[in-house]
Amino acid sequence: MDSAVEAALRARIIQWVHQRADMNGGFLHRDELLDFHIDGGKLPVIDYSRGIRNPRTFSSTLSIVSVADGPYDDAESDDGLLHYAYRAGDPWTGDNRKLRHAMETGMPLILFRKEVPNIYTPVAPVYVVDDEPENRQFLIALDEAFKFIPDPGHLTAPQRAHALRLAKKRLHQPAFRTRVLVAYETQCAVCNIKHGALLDAAHIIPDSDERGLPTVNNGLALCKIHHAAYDHNMLAVTPDYEVRLALDLLEEIDGPMLKHGLQEMHGRQITVPRRRVDRPDRELLAWRFETFKRS
Repeated sequence: MDSAVEAALRARIIQWVHQRADMNGGFLHRDELLDFHIDGGKLPVIDYSRGIRNPRTFSSTLSIVSVADGPYDDAESDDGLLHYAYRAGDPWTGDNRKLRHAMETGMPLILFRKEVPNIYTPVAPVYVVDDEPENRQFLIALDEAFKFIPDPGHLTAPQRAHALRLAKKRLHQPAFRTRVLVAYETQCAVCNIKHGALLDAAHIIPDSDERGLPTVNNGLALCKIHHAAYDHNMLAVTPDYEVRLALDLLEEIDGPMLKHGLQEMHGRQITVPRRRVDRPDRELLAWRFETFKRS
C-alpha cells in the first residue's frame, strides 16, 4: 500500500476509534474492534490472539495492546514512556520489523490498554520513538514531539516531567475512567443514566492528593452534572452511600433541571458495583463527606 494512502486510512481508523470510545464511555469492546469495516471491507483493529496488529497490506504496525501481567515485559516506567518488549522470534523480521518501520516513517499507532477482559482503553496517536536492541524493546511515546528528541532513552529532567504529565492525562486518567465505568456497568451511581458519553469517573479523594489513587474503590461513576456538583461540594455521598445536597442548593428555586436532576436526588441511595472490592471505600467517603460539611 502506498504510504500516503496508508497514512490517510490510519487517520480514519484512529478517528473512528475515538468516536466509538467516546460513545461507550472511553473504551471499546473486543467484538467491535474485531468487526471493524472500512470502505466495504473488514479490517480488524486488534489481532484475534496477539497483542500486536499488523495488517498484511500495511507497512507499519497499526495497533499494540498493553496488558497488565501479560506474557511480555511491557512496562510504563518513570520516564513516562511505554517500554514495549520485542515480540517473540527474530528481532529483525515480522512484527518487530513493522514496529521498526513505524519508527522510521513516523507513522502513528493506536495503543490499547486492556483493563479487564474484552475491554480496551484507546490511546492514540502514539509513536515509536526509539529502538533498543540491547534491551530488546521499543520506546513508545504519547506525543509526536518525542520523535524529535535526539535520545528518548535518556530524557532530561524537564522532558521526563513532561512525559509523565502526558502519561497521567492521556493514559492513566482514561484507564481509571474505564475501570470505574465498567465496574458501575456504565451508569451514573446517583441517577442511573446509562449513556456512556455522558458519564465520568469522579475521584472520591482527588488525584492531586497523595491518597487519591486511581483505584475503583476511590471512584464513582457520575453523569457530568452530578460530577460537577460533586467536585464543587454541592453534592456528596455519605459513608452509608446516601446522597446529600448542600442546604443552599436544596432551598433554591429554579427550573426542572434543579428540581429533578439535583434536589430529588437528596437522600437517595447510590447504586454500587456488584463486586464488593469495587465499591466506594467508606473511609474515603467519610473523609470527603467531612470536606463537604466544612464547605
